[in-house]
Amino acid sequence: MAMDRCHLCPRDCGVDRTAGQRGRCGMTDQVMAARAALHMWEEPCISGEEGSGTVFFSGCSLGCVFCQNHEIALGDTGKEITVERLAEIYLELQAKGANNINLVTAGHFLPQVIRSLRLAKEQGLQIPIVYNTGGYEKVEAIRMLDGLVDIYLPDLKYVSAELSGRYSGAPDYFAVASKALAEMVRQTGPAVFDERDMLVRGTVVRHLLLPGCLEDSKMVIRYLYETYGDQIYISIMNQYTPLAHVKKWPEIDRRVTEEEYDALVDYAIDLGVENGFIQEGETAEESFIPAFDIEGV
Repeated sequence: MAMDRCHLCPRDCGVDRTAGQRGRCGMTDQVMAARAALHMWEEPCISGEEGSGTVFFSGCSLGCVFCQNHEIALGDTGKEITVERLAEIYLELQAKGANNINLVTAGHFLPQVIRSLRLAKEQGLQIPIVYNTGGYEKVEAIRMLDGLVDIYLPDLKYVSAELSGRYSGAPDYFAVASKALAEMVRQTGPAVFDERDMLVRGTVVRHLLLPGCLEDSKMVIRYLYETYGDQIYISIMNQYTPLAHVKKWPEIDRRVTEEEYDALVDYAIDLGVENGFIQEGETAEESFIPAFDIEGV
């Protein structure tokens, strides 16, 4: 998938990113990253005690209004790096004891990421590769990662076209994301863990409960369980944080209540979901959002 008329993502903006034009993702063809460090706040089977070697890429083709990483999603924060430097970063994180390499929102740099992974593997990268995505991906793009990615960590944010249109500008979100997810599960198969209970292969699907959107969240969980059963793990998240710019959407300018979250978890249990993760305590705090300060880049 070339970037001179970019169709990497479902937005199909068609701009010439190689000539310095910015796509819907906000990026040219120059890789930009905002942080590369050990990250302790992923699911236990991904972070472990040592941390996940997480690379946060700048820009995003989805652009959810409530994004906790909006500082970098807009493409205004980060440092330009070469493919060679990106490969070095993976190896540096491995040397620090990372349990895996966690690529956060990398889809708009897919050709460069693929080259960097191949280069790093040639130079001794051995730990699992995690592809961490908002889920709004083309099936053709995910197929390009077959054999390179060990763990998929996608969101499935909505079933409702109305909600996905309002909050992500993507009324086709579910139609697109569900097809991409099917390809991810096809590639990884059922979850595989090592002797430390760390995930080495598989798919973990995240769902963030939004304020007032409990019924749609139930549809998401039902779809996942009825479609994949115990092939995948479902991570039900309560960490929605209403940042200042969300005031334009007053209905989501609040945190999720305990009652809303408990109702969703109870629904999942009643369905029969056993392979899952839930969040407890004060996870909806801005302090859980990492500092995008170019560390490790």
